[in-house]
Amino acid sequence: MIALVRLRLVGFVRTGRALAPVLAGLLALGVLYGGGGAGRPAEVYGVSAVVIFPVLAWQTKILLDVEPDVQRRLARVVVGPARERAAGLLAALVAGLAVVLVALAMPWPLGAVSLAGGPAGRPALVGVALGVWAHLLALPAAVALGALASRPITRSAGYGAAVLAVGVVGVVVCGLSDSVVPWLVPPVMATARAVTAPVTPGAGLLLTGWAALWVAVTLAGYAWGRRTRA
Repeated sequence: MIALVRLRLVGFVRTGRALAPVLAGLLALGVLYGGGGAGRPAEVYGVSAVVIFPVLAWQTKILLDVEPDVQRRLARVVVGPARERAAGLLAALVAGLAVVLVALAMPWPLGAVSLAGGPAGRPALVGVALGVWAHLLALPAAVALGALASRPITRSAGYGAAVLAVGVVGVVVCGLSDSVVPWLVPPVMATARAVTAPVTPGAGLLLTGWAALWVAVTLAGYAWGRRTRA
């Protein structure tokens, strides 16, 4: 399976399909961090996690769309359906992790982060850790959404773009503080709000569990869709 993951990552990069989401991510982060002054790490990273969420989802969709249908079917025969699906998702996670690392590193040379204490005298390193946590919660959710919008599920570029757009807009709208159905979407917005205030262990576990449950349900839908469209 590792060879299949490597094959998909190489194909994603060598075909040039990786360039569009990378440029979009750099542009979005440049606008976010450039010229806006310095903020506390948790606040900066909380917003960053929201900003790169659609980029990560789009990147996942592109990566899963690159592989030709015939090659995908051959991979299913060679390694099995479950391992073939897992290889694609793992490749998307690896590619997404690279984007997350860029997002975490980018504000420092641009002077967008201040090491002043946060709420209730919170140390700056705690704010950094919370920001990393916010990105790590957003990444699997973005991969799950991108997988659900990929061509193996939607069968067309138009339907795939629609699923991706509806999903991203839903994350923002349903994630607002006064939303009545926040559970429909992963807690990307909720986490961004939470990291700006003292986060209790209970609240952290609740958000982590919420994100894990949403990803599990979405990936179950992805697996079902792959089986019915094989």
